[in-house]
Amino acid sequence: MATTNDLKNGLVMVIDGQLWQVVEFQHVKPGKGPAFVRTKIKNVLSGKTVDKTFNAGLKIETATVDRRDMTYLYQDGTDYVFMDQSTYEQINVPAETVGDARNFMVENQDVIVSQHDGTVLFVELPATVVLTITHTEPGLQ
Repeated sequence: MATTNDLKNGLVMVIDGQLWQVVEFQHVKPGKGPAFVRTKIKNVLSGKTVDKTFNAGLKIETATVDRRDMTYLYQDGTDYVFMDQSTYEQINVPAETVGDARNFMVENQDVIVSQHDGTVLFVELPATVVLTITHTEPGLQ
């Protein structure tokens, strides 16, 4: 358990039995009335983003998210195969879970895979990725 004063970007919390990740938050202390926290949260499974306001100091349930360093190995049909760098265990992750990160992944690239109760929530790429442009249309003059 945590309070809304402990919110930070990337925190995963449980609201009505669903996992939500904090995208943005702002602590607001108006001249009149109590303080509150304005947040933008994203549903981890559906990807839906909503704005939600909490009273300051309200207790919230946080989810235990295991972030593991993994290596992207290859694509197997619609699944992507990752290997845990410490145990060498391989897992298959569906394309929907990988999301837009799949457009920037290259084989043998290190990524962070976040899991909750053994279920993969999302894949995080490193801050910078080096890619090579293989084809481009000629410029118009």
